[in-house]
Amino acid sequence: MPVLTMQPTLGDLLKLEFDASYCREVVTLKGGSHYALGSVLGRITANGHYCLSPAAQVVGDEGAEIASAVLLEPIDASGGDTLAVVAVRGPVILSQAALVFDASVDLPAERTAKFSQLATAGLVARVTA
Repeated sequence: MPVLTMQPTLGDLLKLEFDASYCREVVTLKGGSHYALGSVLGRITANGHYCLSPAAQVVGDEGAEIASAVLLEPIDASGGDTLAVVAVRGPVILSQAALVFDASVDLPAERTAKFSQLATAGLVARVTA
């Protein structure tokens, strides 16, 4: 019998949310890639779009190095800029294990910095079951 692997769900990521109409926003994701549920995002200063939050500033995506939102649905934006629902303000509790980081965020200290940046917006990442 084949083994089936279930994809992560919103319940795996979002452990507590004060009020969806307060905590969530519809934003524009930068096109050109696929975004997984739980992607840690930063806002590009020049145009207000969101992309994966890198560990350090990237030319053309200035501002996105500050984590400020978490994607609440998987999105394929490979065809261009796409609208998506994100958590931008808390109180919100998220599962650390369900968060997805940019490939450049690969050191524990960099992840801790991202958790801290999210906490500034009330998006608190916790170790949960």
